[in-house]
Amino acid sequence: MSTFRLPFFRELKSAQRVLVAGAGGGFDVFSGLPLYFNLRAAGKEVFLANLTFSNLWGPHIGRSIAPALVEITADSQGSESYFPEKHLSAWFRQHGREVPIYAFHRTGPKPIIEAYRALIAELKIDTVILVDGGTDSLMRGDEIGLGTPEEDMTSIAAVHALDAKLVPHRMLACLGFGIDTFHGVCHAHVLEAIAELARAGGYLGAFSLLPEIPEVAKFIDATEYVLKQTPSRVSIVCSSILSALEGRFGDFHRTERTFGSQLFINPLMSMYWCFSLDHVARRVKYLEGMREIEGYRDLSLYIGKFRAENGTTREWKDLPM
Repeated sequence: MSTFRLPFFRELKSAQRVLVAGAGGGFDVFSGLPLYFNLRAAGKEVFLANLTFSNLWGPHIGRSIAPALVEITADSQGSESYFPEKHLSAWFRQHGREVPIYAFHRTGPKPIIEAYRALIAELKIDTVILVDGGTDSLMRGDEIGLGTPEEDMTSIAAVHALDAKLVPHRMLACLGFGIDTFHGVCHAHVLEAIAELARAGGYLGAFSLLPEIPEVAKFIDATEYVLKQTPSRVSIVCSSILSALEGRFGDFHRTERTFGSQLFINPLMSMYWCFSLDHVARRVKYLEGMREIEGYRDLSLYIGKFRAENGTTREWKDLPM
């Protein structure tokens, strides 16, 4: 009897040195931890990176690899209230391993493209998996709500700009379907994007996480540890994914940050949805024009200008189910 094998894992079969990188800032790198643990168990060299919301300025932050890239370790000194990359590295140390988290500054695409190239060269990476906590990274630009596009699109633009001969495997994995409703994303548009990517050959499959899977258990442990270190800015995305893994459903609130809003925790939040990054990048209507932008504010202005000049053609659509 033949076994099912997703195209996502077929793509990873020949990968040797893999970078799992949080695309959208904040806690996005945590959405890649199950993949990190799984790929390490398969014998591959795996590294972690994140587009950070942490303040990376100061003499004791960590080794600078590029102007917009810093190596964070358990010994890095920074904010006492919010430094998830340092706390994640500290969790690894408590479990007997020294694992740096490579942190990209929250800036415009041009410096991040340069930083990715520097990191790829230093670590000799042949595979990049961008991970998104949520699915707003699938928005192409003409939807009624884009979520928080600046960070996701900066990361997508940077990885898409890498030399395909040096990095032949480039993918996007989304974890947390439905979470971005909190930020105004219409999930009929998310499903439409997945269908469009499937027609183009860029959809690599979906699969569920379960708490009893060893890699998922480690993800839960690491995430809960770091959330306790950042009580004033608990991640809504990670909290929702953990709630889904616990079997919660509906308007369940794990953190006070979501009080006053209506949540829809559901089993789809604990599934990975996987894509060819090049296919995702090609359907984003404003990606090409943003590659030379230096600063974060200029990027926000650019996206706003694109929206104003091109209009929103697709209004909110409720899921008929």
